[in-house]
Amino acid sequence: MADDGWAVRQGEQGVHSVRLRLAATLGTTVVLATTSLILPTTAVATITDDSQYEDDTGAGSHNQEISSQVSFDLSKNGSGKSTGTVTAVGNWTPPACWYEPKYTPEAKEQQYKDLVNTPLFSGKKEAQEGFENRFIKGHPYTDFNKEKSGEGMFWTSARDDSRIGDDAIWACDKADFWVDNGETPDVENAIDAETLAGLAYSRIQVPDTKVTLAPEQSTKVNLPTWAWLDATDFHEVSVTASLDVAGWNLSATTTAKPVSLKLEPGTADATTYPANGECTINADGSIGEPYAAGKAAKTPPCGVTYLRSSGGGAYKLKATVTWEITWKGSNGEAGKLPNGVFGTTQDITVQEIQAVNR
Repeated sequence: MADDGWAVRQGEQGVHSVRLRLAATLGTTVVLATTSLILPTTAVATITDDSQYEDDTGAGSHNQEISSQVSFDLSKNGSGKSTGTVTAVGNWTPPACWYEPKYTPEAKEQQYKDLVNTPLFSGKKEAQEGFENRFIKGHPYTDFNKEKSGEGMFWTSARDDSRIGDDAIWACDKADFWVDNGETPDVENAIDAETLAGLAYSRIQVPDTKVTLAPEQSTKVNLPTWAWLDATDFHEVSVTASLDVAGWNLSATTTAKPVSLKLEPGTADATTYPANGECTINADGSIGEPYAAGKAAKTPPCGVTYLRSSGGGAYKLKATVTWEITWKGSNGEAGKLPNGVFGTTQDITVQEIQAVNR
């Protein structure tokens, strides 16, 4: 691989040679989602051809295209320097690769021409032969399937550029395959509304969780510290992922809604409120209750009392918000994805209460 980050990749499942920047187009194109959608029907296309790229050309299955035509509407996402990406609870991860419609017969023919006109490189002969066998000579397609021009598209694998280095991006290693318009391929990882929702999930940005404290930054041993987050600064966010290719149009909106705040004092010598440290969200969207004069003798609904001085240093108070993640597709499908969490820490200095003897 060249130092400039480009890579020469032989073929695209036995198709063509391209020079790809590993930071591909997915995730860099942002468009507004359409409101009038043409949806695929529920018909199913059964794919019986499981030929992989290495079967066609003898090259490795890693030589495949990375770019995708999925686009994202980030207009309702969290923004600014004080935002971050949620981490899914459990072992779930967003899709690393998938199959999507991309090439018309004419586009597939142009790929072949590009390959033929590409300067000689190691493996070019094998890549060209693999292309010809699969898409020209009838194994399984003849003359780029032009007799069905306008009736469908070739589907190809795509990968999330943010997952480069993760072996999961190479799980989608089938050769390009044809799907008629209005049909859904019977192939694992074929893109659908839930796949789009997962891709949108990975791009959600939420506000940081630096809570407001009273007393602020410095408190006293055995003095309750109140903690809260205002509803005006803490609201749900969403991202919409869309794919619109030659009439195949589908989108999914993934929404993150804050549901609770967990406080971790940074020391075992502390008492949290509530006792489990989980502060639930209020009806107005806020968390906790702001401190006000006259509440010093009350127990905060969300907060912490430190039982020991932090000495010459500070405790690391960690505040983690749990976000409930739901999605809705333009085709009427909907569901839930694993909750996400995002937390930040802030320094809390705890001092001993000084008594003066006279």
